[in-house]
Amino acid sequence: MAIPININDLIDCRVVESNRVEFISDWNPTPIIHSICAFANDIDNVGGGYIVVGVEEKDGTPILPVKGIPHERVDGILKELIGLCHMIEPLYYPVVEPVLFQGKYIIVIWVSGGHGRPYKAAKDVHSDKSTKLYYIRKFSPCPCGFSEGKIADDCRQRLDKSGVSRHFKTIVASPEEEKELFYISTDIPFDDRPNLAADVSDLDIGLMRAHLKEIGSSLYEHSLSMDALDIAKNMQLVAGPPEAVKPLNVGLLMFSERPEKYFRYARIEVVDIPYPTETNMTEKVFTGPIQRQLSDALAFIKNYTLKEVVIKSADRAEATRISNYPYAAIEEILANAVYHRSYQEKEPITVRITSESIEITSFPGFDRSISDKDIAELRIRARVYRNRRIGDFLKELKLIEGRNTGFPNAIKALKANGSGMPRFEMDDERSFLSVTIPIHPFFLKASSDKDTEYREKILEQLRTSPMNRTELAKALGMKGISRKLSAAVEQLIAEGKVVQIVVGGGVKLAAGE
Repeated sequence: MAIPININDLIDCRVVESNRVEFISDWNPTPIIHSICAFANDIDNVGGGYIVVGVEEKDGTPILPVKGIPHERVDGILKELIGLCHMIEPLYYPVVEPVLFQGKYIIVIWVSGGHGRPYKAAKDVHSDKSTKLYYIRKFSPCPCGFSEGKIADDCRQRLDKSGVSRHFKTIVASPEEEKELFYISTDIPFDDRPNLAADVSDLDIGLMRAHLKEIGSSLYEHSLSMDALDIAKNMQLVAGPPEAVKPLNVGLLMFSERPEKYFRYARIEVVDIPYPTETNMTEKVFTGPIQRQLSDALAFIKNYTLKEVVIKSADRAEATRISNYPYAAIEEILANAVYHRSYQEKEPITVRITSESIEITSFPGFDRSISDKDIAELRIRARVYRNRRIGDFLKELKLIEGRNTGFPNAIKALKANGSGMPRFEMDDERSFLSVTIPIHPFFLKASSDKDTEYREKILEQLRTSPMNRTELAKALGMKGISRKLSAAVEQLIAEGKVVQIVVGGGVKLAAGE
């Protein structure tokens, strides 16, 4: 069975976070079985991980060119690995593939989070009587003595681009960690569950092949001669016995043209409310595979909402570019909503655009592992992941980056643009999350000045004589009554600056006293 990920991306940790990849220079059965057990336990619900045999490493970073495994040894290692997996209880088989990389063979072991967890493995895999222990992947202090998040300067090179330390290793779970492992094992993430109401025919073979081609997977060429079920098995999108194979929810959400058939509210709604009166709204609904929803919604917002100005200053040679909203911030926050929302909730993701802000709402809110203090201090670091498989696929498509980088990247983009910081709103139960991104102050003032000027023109016409809306539009040089005119008139009426009077049996507008 082929592994559906670009091997170059895997080796370079460009898609999969470094804490989910372990490099081992040669075949070493005991630590490899322990790491398979640990990744299958997936105590952080991040989607398991990968073990790459035949690659040396230093401080978690692969040393290139790779050392490799002699070709004549590969088949023997694969057979031995199958036998040694019986030292894991309950039995767990990873996906294993020998890969020719840089002219040498390496063995890639893909260990997804197991449905039968918690798993334990023999301390000595060569002894049938060996004690079986629970193994997990955990952060360990780096050699400089600092803990995670406080890495010494000489260890900075060990941080990958997402800022996650490479100091992770397979360890025996402590009694407290065992309790945690048993607790999380009672619930499989929703996206990784089989959907008993669906059928394999609901998966679109074209979407699956297109994904493999886009990420540069070696599985793509093989997929051209496979049927939908075989491709889905290789991508681990199905589960169940041969007589009753069912697609996983992640497969229906990402590789079906009509995910709304099973997840009615799996969509993104963008509502543009251009004026304070909340009239003349424009609504755009994005459906289909969730990765397409995300891409299309972002393109719509970028083309129809985002604006940029160049400000030249007399005392500076370089001009300053500012946006009403930095695209990077919108991208990160909306992608985060797609990644972390609950697809069991009967509510869509909504994007509400006004003259003052963009508000992105999803259900539910932040997990309880993120404290109120962390939110207030903009330190958004999730401990629990609702959709581990969705996250993996979105990372492969470069729609999201590594672990815990979404909000930090958004905040960084807002600061660089000179924008205000995002505001977070949730109820006490954290049943929803609304993230409000304020418009840049320059655009807020410019919009206010233009609105004031426009309303004054309306008042000038109405001070001359009462008019109905059609006559007013003509007096302003317009062909008809526009949304902007209607909204401005309603606002002036609400403020008492324009009144409605009856003239000759009809209603006309007049300037207020």
